[in-house]
Amino acid sequence: MGSVSPLIAVMQQIKIEKPAAEFLFLGTKDGPEKAAVESYRLPFKPISGGKLRRYWSGQNFLDFFKIIAGFFQSLAIVFKFKPAAVLIAGSFVGVPAAWAAWLLRVPVVIHQQDVRAGLANKLMANCARKITLSFEFSLKDFSDKKTILTGNAVRGEFYDCEPARSKGIFNLKKDLPLVLILGGGTGAQIINQIAEKSLADLAQFCQIIHITGRGKTNSIKVNNYHQFDFLTNEMTEALCAADLVVSRAGMSTLSELIILGKPTILVPLTGHQEFNAQYFQKNNAAVVLSEAALNPEMLISTIKELLFDKAKRENLSRQMAQMMKLDGAKEVARVLLGEVK
Repeated sequence: MGSVSPLIAVMQQIKIEKPAAEFLFLGTKDGPEKAAVESYRLPFKPISGGKLRRYWSGQNFLDFFKIIAGFFQSLAIVFKFKPAAVLIAGSFVGVPAAWAAWLLRVPVVIHQQDVRAGLANKLMANCARKITLSFEFSLKDFSDKKTILTGNAVRGEFYDCEPARSKGIFNLKKDLPLVLILGGGTGAQIINQIAEKSLADLAQFCQIIHITGRGKTNSIKVNNYHQFDFLTNEMTEALCAADLVVSRAGMSTLSELIILGKPTILVPLTGHQEFNAQYFQKNNAAVVLSEAALNPEMLISTIKELLFDKAKRENLSRQMAQMMKLDGAKEVARVLLGEVK
């Protein structure tokens, strides 16, 4: 899901500037992106996707052929749709689409969300006319002839946050702080397990919205606990309503939290998310907990400390809001439209 939100944000901005513009979204057949994209009434075409890992795995061999299949599927789709430009935000499913567009001489713009460049964007960099960046730190990862610092693209609805309204949508109590716990588009089993063991204690001093991920729901019934396996448009309202967020460190969610200025506890996945989290922690914009060391006691005490320390929460919120440029969707749309013939 991390690569979906900025693409939708740029689509929204282009629609404002070019109401007649048409869009086609490519993604995986079984991923969570299909429901999110279609909730915005965008046409969606599935293609095969694979991932090339930076370590030895037999899955690399199988995924190589999935990428080749995705390339030929993308070639047919791009040839038929005849797009004026292609925008990709770092997903491996975008790699064959970038290659196909380049071969058919369609301008490609790739967007680097994370602080450190991922392998997918590095594989697409030579195909790209322009590379837009969320953070200045990423300038060193690509040719300076192509890069433009834009900030990350965030959907327009995040700029219209009214916590009281959002709490009403979920029928939440007005006088009890809300903690939102989420683990990305597919959920995070370890975060889920620790959160579930913490619920009885947490519910004594806050209310909780828990996004478990599809197929990861539980049967726990606790006062002040609200469980959802997946949210599409309602996720905006959940983030808006929250007084404190516990999250992975994917850059789409982090960018939304920047716009909202939400105090946040990050539990990053190993890899690029760790680098994202360290960057935010270094700038005093988030509290970071190691997944390996995380336990119910640590989660409860950290949440309780932040909820009862208004000054620390406000400082996190203030620093979070200063982490990047706040008009990324407009900037990326401007770059993309500049490549349209």
